[in-house]
Amino acid sequence: MTPRTFLLRGLIAGLVAGFAAFLIAYAIAEPQIGTAIAIEEAGSAAAEHSHDATAADDHHGEAAEVSRDTQSTWGLATGTILLGTVLGGATALAAAFALGRLGSLSPRSSTALVAATGFVATALVPFLKYPSTPPAVGSGDTIGERTALYFGFWTISLVAAIAAVMLARRLLAQLGAFASVVVGCAVYLVVVVIAGLILPTVNEVGNFPADTLWYFRRESILTIAALWAVLGVVLTGLVGRDADRVAEAQRRRELAASL
Repeated sequence: MTPRTFLLRGLIAGLVAGFAAFLIAYAIAEPQIGTAIAIEEAGSAAAEHSHDATAADDHHGEAAEVSRDTQSTWGLATGTILLGTVLGGATALAAAFALGRLGSLSPRSSTALVAATGFVATALVPFLKYPSTPPAVGSGDTIGERTALYFGFWTISLVAAIAAVMLARRLLAQLGAFASVVVGCAVYLVVVVIAGLILPTVNEVGNFPADTLWYFRRESILTIAALWAVLGVVLTGLVGRDADRVAEAQRRRELAASL
């Protein structure tokens, strides 16, 4: 099982996961985006002669070159499938690197662990600190700052997760599997909690309806979780199947050599 084999399996799993995420996002997330856009347009129409309305129109692009229908179908599908494929390839390469380095875990188990760690470190924890917001929320003047804060925390979470796994691996022989995992998780939590407290909080919700914002964020994390779940399940299944084939071929060679 070479890194190339893992990569190919990861790309396949990511493609499937991206398409699944598109279906879920189109079914549950797009209606919330449509509601948010309607709220934004209503607010712009109420102040259509003001300078603020003009700036909002320039920022959010009412005269968009790409229609809303295209954005919610082909555009959404392209984005989720591309994201899923990239995540699948990266996760597969991480699983290839982790193979044999996580104690006695089998290829199937180590791949599942890598996928679960990837979801927590790069999706769930960053979302808890900087949750996604609909188009009508946030100022265009701070989008660069908000993006930098998100990816800064994303990087801290990922690096902390990798360090925690390495620490748990080093402590495995001394403390055993359970205790080393507990220590690794504790170290990760300490790092991300401290980072989350130090980094500034973004609060640009304004008068946006709380229920619409909640539904949008809920559907967003459900879409992300579905992408990672499908990616993890498919990649783990493909890697496990390949591992079984390799093991069977090895048994046959050993049997043939003994005859």
